Amino acid sequence: MGIQEEIKQSSFRNAYQKAFLNILYTNNWLDAKVRDMLKEHELTKQQFNVLRILRGSHPEPLSTLQIRERMLDKMSDSSRIVDRLVLKNYVAKTTCPNDKRLVDVIITEEGLGLLAEIDKKEDVIERSMNGLSPDEAETLSSLLDKVRLLEEDQ
Repeated sequence: MGIQEEIKQSSFRNAYQKAFLNILYTNNWLDAKVRDMLKEHELTKQQFNVLRILRGSHPEPLSTLQIRERMLDKMSDSSRIVDRLVLKNYVAKTTCPNDKRLVDVIITEEGLGLLAEIDKKEDVIERSMNGLSPDEAETLSSLLDKVRLLEEDQ
């Protein structure tokens, strides 16, 4: 079903408005799929994002500032998210040896195990994109990058 049918709107001001609304609608659709996938693990999308960031740097720790810079949602409070993950034993915090004012964060074995379990289910999300060929998926990514890059240039 196309965006017109999904939101029951027969016409758009122009192709840009249609594309914009389609991106917003699709984002919300994918967001719901990710939330459903994480629900059984009692994780938020932001917590999942932090765990993936820390797995990517493992075994090297990251500061909360470095984590925030890499997050998908730049408005997230990375310190509070890390504190919640510490309570769940998915990450550990230590004082940075080079600067006692900073905190180093590292993913625990329990956190790595959780991500390995979730990885097995992520194909559900990736299947949402199976209607695209690999070339089309690359084109879509390039076009979305272009939209953001054009905005940065203005």
